[in-house]
Amino acid sequence: MVLGIPGKPAPYMSQEPFHRCTHTALSPEGDLYVSDGYGNACIHKFSADGKLIFSWGSLGTGPGEFNIPHNICCDADGWVYVADRESHRVQVFDGNGKFETQWNNLHRPSGIFMPPGKCPICYIGECGPVMAVNREVPNLGPRISIVDNDGQLLARIGDISGAGYEPGQFISPHGIAVDSRGDVYVAEVSATAWPQLRPSEPVPNPLPSLRKMLRVLASRA
Repeated sequence: MVLGIPGKPAPYMSQEPFHRCTHTALSPEGDLYVSDGYGNACIHKFSADGKLIFSWGSLGTGPGEFNIPHNICCDADGWVYVADRESHRVQVFDGNGKFETQWNNLHRPSGIFMPPGKCPICYIGECGPVMAVNREVPNLGPRISIVDNDGQLLARIGDISGAGYEPGQFISPHGIAVDSRGDVYVAEVSATAWPQLRPSEPVPNPLPSLRKMLRVLASRA
């Protein structure tokens, strides 16, 4: 199945599918949500057979508005979570697009993942700063934040040594998946982000774009 017309984007900021869409998510009922993030500022909901049900959102920073909706996921209860990247938040909606709450204290959230099941924790990939005035500022990412289903911070990975490709560092985490063991896979747009993060340094070769982190279980004494 194909949604949209390949090579023919909808008009810029038209709220019509699609103008450089960014991600998809399935509801428990099988409906499909699409975040339409570059050149649009909305979420589209489709039926399982590909029919547009409705769209919501517009450009802005208020509830239900978006500034690059960059990633999206659903939980087992049908709540919809949108990484609203340039508004530095995750917005939470019901299945009908009604705004419920938002998670703040994030820096350019780009990737988001929730394991299946009731009340899951959430993994959020945050991009670090790229402006010259703050790209070396600590405690802004890039990093992976782990929160509970109320958005309360549980842990963070990375960010200690700033952006980089060494173990414990990230460049620009954009996609996240977690397997049944709890191992975390992080996809990064490394080659694109490196000149923004390190403009005076050549792009390393090779430069990793996929990382795997193993879950370590504490041993009992």
